[in-house]
Amino acid sequence: MKLNLIGGAWTEGVRTYRNINPSDTRDVVGDYTVASREQALDAVAAAHAAFAAWSLSTPQQRFDALDAAGSEILARKAELGDLLAREEGKTLPEAVGEVVRAGNIFKFFAGEALRTGGEVVPSVRPGVGVEVTREPLGVIGIITPWNFPIAIPAWKIAPALAYGNCVVFKPAELVPGSAWALADILSRAGFPPGVFNLVMGRGSDVGAVLLEDDRIAGISFTGSVATGKKVAASAVARGAKVQLEMGGKNPFVVLDDADIGVAVGAAINSGFFSTGQRCTASSRIIVTEGIHDRFVAAMVERMAALKVGDARAQGTDIGPVVDESQLAQDLEYIAIGLAEGAKLVAGGQSLGQNADGAPGFYLTPALFTETSAQMRINREEIFGPVASVIRAKNYDEALTLANDTAFGLSAGIATTSLKYATHFKRHAQAGMVMVNLPTAGVDYHVPFGGRKGSSYGPREQGRYAAEFYTTVKTAYTLA
Repeated sequence: MKLNLIGGAWTEGVRTYRNINPSDTRDVVGDYTVASREQALDAVAAAHAAFAAWSLSTPQQRFDALDAAGSEILARKAELGDLLAREEGKTLPEAVGEVVRAGNIFKFFAGEALRTGGEVVPSVRPGVGVEVTREPLGVIGIITPWNFPIAIPAWKIAPALAYGNCVVFKPAELVPGSAWALADILSRAGFPPGVFNLVMGRGSDVGAVLLEDDRIAGISFTGSVATGKKVAASAVARGAKVQLEMGGKNPFVVLDDADIGVAVGAAINSGFFSTGQRCTASSRIIVTEGIHDRFVAAMVERMAALKVGDARAQGTDIGPVVDESQLAQDLEYIAIGLAEGAKLVAGGQSLGQNADGAPGFYLTPALFTETSAQMRINREEIFGPVASVIRAKNYDEALTLANDTAFGLSAGIATTSLKYATHFKRHAQAGMVMVNLPTAGVDYHVPFGGRKGSSYGPREQGRYAAEFYTTVKTAYTLA
């Protein structure tokens, strides 16, 4: 049984949670302990006690520990990727790629620990010097989702530690394996006891402590909109800093002048890879009239060739949905789309088992056509391999449709026109814009985040992470 890490000690919780492989529900990945509310409080206390010394640690000390963690993650990419694919269901190449990204994130922020600088500026008053510096925030509560079980924790934990904060980390209960493996690596990387703590458990127990405890100076959360609003309300009420990533309903625009091969490839990747379980996935494909029918035909042809199967099997394109409840939600939205009058032109079938007869949560990628912008399948985040096509008259209407959403995380366009590409980059109401590329996937050294209902607070990743994980101090000295 895998334990929680509290104050440097591996600690048994109050019950166990069984981690099941969605590719084969007979396969038990492992048993993981679940922390109580009291143990979560112990973790906060340990982090709070460790902060005084860690906040004054040298950049070299932080570099060494973060670099060691990144090196071990990269050295074990095959093993960790297999674990991730086994417990979450994304294909093995995608899982290994996620692990590599996590390792690179730790390496990047190891360097950032050495690059944290400041400014010396002249005062408007004679004989007075001014220094502007950044200092760590304090204890950071980190709450992560199940869909990227090592990359999202990495891009929150690494900057928190790099800038001198201490961490209490609550992963999604559905995928504890990758989180525990990361905690195990960090426990041996050179961080003093209490600097990093892992508490696996329910949001109602562990998560509530992170929201309510005054010793938590900041909360970084990725998850649903409904939960994100509760996190924000709780944090703001007690004056804690908060950073939220909450989802998307991302558009992918295909113009008449697009290279149809490029457009279809990007749409398939955006909508269906990682089983569509990405906040950056494109579930709204907005296609102009001149290319609409050819594009749909090409999509249906490509989708027919996609292999749905065991996430770790060679040749699998689409793995299983993460669990039974998510599969039920996906199927419910397919039924909603049909009831709204949309035409299901490909996929949407629950398979129940893979080609080898193993029971799992398999769903063939679904594509709707003849949809309107006001249909629920085009308004609400489904979070599965379900995409719909919306017909547009021209670029102007396509842009209007792209921005007609409560979300604003990512947006893409397929076009060979520099004019339209340039205009779309400026006018798409999203935090990230892709031209002739899938909407999912950004580099680890640049900012990640969106607008409107997708994000709240400072950006994640890259040098912009300092905005959340540090506080600015201005100091004056009379010469």
